Amino acid sequence: MKTGTATVVKNAGSHYLLSELPEWDVFPAVLRGKIRLKASVVTNPIAVGDRVRYEDDVITEILPRRNYVIRRSTNLSRQAHIIAANVDRAYLVVSLYFPEVKLPFLDRILVTCELYGIPATIVLSKVDMYRELDPEGLARFHSIYEGAGYPVMETSVVSGEGIDAIREACKGKVNLFSGESGVGKSSLIKALDPTLDPKIGAISTAHLQGKHTTSLYEMYPLATGGYVIDSPGIRGFGLVDVEKEEIARYFPEMLREGADCRFTPCTHTHEPGCAVKAAVDAGIISPERYNSYLGMLEEDKKFR
Repeated sequence: MKTGTATVVKNAGSHYLLSELPEWDVFPAVLRGKIRLKASVVTNPIAVGDRVRYEDDVITEILPRRNYVIRRSTNLSRQAHIIAANVDRAYLVVSLYFPEVKLPFLDRILVTCELYGIPATIVLSKVDMYRELDPEGLARFHSIYEGAGYPVMETSVVSGEGIDAIREACKGKVNLFSGESGVGKSSLIKALDPTLDPKIGAISTAHLQGKHTTSLYEMYPLATGGYVIDSPGIRGFGLVDVEKEEIARYFPEMLREGADCRFTPCTHTHEPGCAVKAAVDAGIISPERYNSYLGMLEEDKKFR
C-alpha cells in the first residue's frame, strides 16, 4: 500500500491530481465519502493547494489549512466555494477596460485576502493600451489602491512589461492568480512560463476520466521556480465568514484612520466624529473604496 502526504494540484469534482511537492510527479486520487459529507457548507470539501494524506489512490484526510480564499456566489444564499488553500500570495489580475474593472468586485476579493492573511498584489494587464486610451484613469487606479496600501504592478504580454518582475516574485512560493473572465490572466500565466499551455490541461484531463476542463482549478510548476494556481474567471464574489461589524477592519486604510473615531465600535456610516468619513471628505480614503464598503454592508443584509 502506498501512503503519504501530498498537495492537491488539480480539482475536478470528486477527482483530483496530487503531487508530493516540491517534487512534481502527479498521480490521481479520489476523495473518501465520509470527508465529502462533512463539508456541507461549501460546494467543494477540498481545494487546490490543500495538503492531504492518502492511501493508494484515496484521499483519507485533509490537513489543517494555513489559509484559504473562499467566495460565496452572489446568486446563492448559503453555499460557498473555496478557490484555493495554503497560498503565499494572491495576484488579482484586472483590466481597466475590455472588460472594464469592477471595483466592488476587486474590493471583495481584497477583503477576503485580508481576512485570511494572504498578501495581495493587484496586476494591471494590457497597460500598453491604457496609457494611450486613458492615462488619467490609469493614474487614478494607482492612486486608489496604492493609497489603500496595495502594490499595483503594470503588465503587458505584448511588450513583456512587468513579466520578469512577477516571475521573480513567484519563485519559491504558491501563487494564486485570479480575476474576472477576459482580463488576460491565462495569457499572463503563459507569459510567465511559455511551456504552460492548454495541452497540459488536456493531458491531466485523461487522469480525471474525461472531466470537463472549463471550470477546473489547477496548479502549475513554473520552470523558474514556484507554483501558480490558475482559477477560472470569476463572475460573482460574495463575502464569507465576516460579520458586518468587522468588514471595516479589512480595509487597511479604514482600519488605520478608524482608530481616531469618537465612538467605538463605529460603523463609519452615520456616527458623529467619525474619522473614516472625515478621511473620505479629505481625500485620504478614496470615495470608490468607501462606496465598496457601504455596498458590502448592504449586501450583508441579503444573507441574514
